[in-house]
Amino acid sequence: MPHRGNVLSRKDVVLHLVCGKIASGKSTLAAQVAQGEGAVLISEDVWLSRLFPGEILSVADYVSRATRIKEVLSLHVEDVLRAGTSIVLDLPFNTVESRSWGRALATRVQCDHRLHYLDVSDTVCKARLRRRNEAGEHPFQTTEEQFDYISSFFCPPNSAENLDVVLHAEFT
Repeated sequence: MPHRGNVLSRKDVVLHLVCGKIASGKSTLAAQVAQGEGAVLISEDVWLSRLFPGEILSVADYVSRATRIKEVLSLHVEDVLRAGTSIVLDLPFNTVESRSWGRALATRVQCDHRLHYLDVSDTVCKARLRRRNEAGEHPFQTTEEQFDYISSFFCPPNSAENLDVVLHAEFT
């Protein structure tokens, strides 16, 4: 059974979250932050592609599997943070609800958090998405119609969320 003992005050430990539309550069930035900070990188795309190969054929499939992964990750992430290791969660923190979940993880552990917000235009994201789909190197193909649908739920972070936001404009 994982240890859930006393909550430590670890201000040198940081939970990094990423926010940005599909193909905005979240995974690239997450990997750079993890390497630069000596943090553990947890990539939703890796987990989804390895745990559910061939099962994610629609947005509903993605939502169902991603929800299951978050349920498992919560306690694991808290344990790693309590052990003194920073984490970069390469999950899309693109809604107030998802950011609230991430903020709650940091709050329970009493560590710092940073929301890396990639403010990238739809035009740039769609161009990157086309290149990514053509290259076939990403575990999932996303159509422009799916991009538009998923982006309709995107909500930029706002000051009322009480987040430590780091803005990355037109990240390359």
